[in-house]
Amino acid sequence: MKKSNFVALFLGTVSMVLFALGMCMALLPEWNAMNEGIIMGPAGIILGLITVLIWRKMENKPPIKITAKTFGIILVSLVGALTFGTGMCLCLVAEEYIYGIVAGLLGIVILFALIPMCKGLK
Repeated sequence: MKKSNFVALFLGTVSMVLFALGMCMALLPEWNAMNEGIIMGPAGIILGLITVLIWRKMENKPPIKITAKTFGIILVSLVGALTFGTGMCLCLVAEEYIYGIVAGLLGIVILFALIPMCKGLK
């Protein structure tokens, strides 16, 4: 394993754990830690963005250029993740299983649509 991949793996894991804990702290009233969660969640997101910058620097890759395609990919990924998360919330919190399963599957299909958007079809 290359050093850059190991660093990205480590930092990415830490950032996602921070983000997940922050979301749990903010959204679970039983934990009574909303203020701490509001700080920890964005800290995980910021560390994730820093991880991308560090990895690109270690791989000697150019900075990411924001084009219409990049913006579209970001938009589709956000919609897919939010749709998938909505389905999970409907199933686990609201106990609306049919709507939750439909929303979750729709989110998965939207996220799978990212593969041809990023790599293209051959």
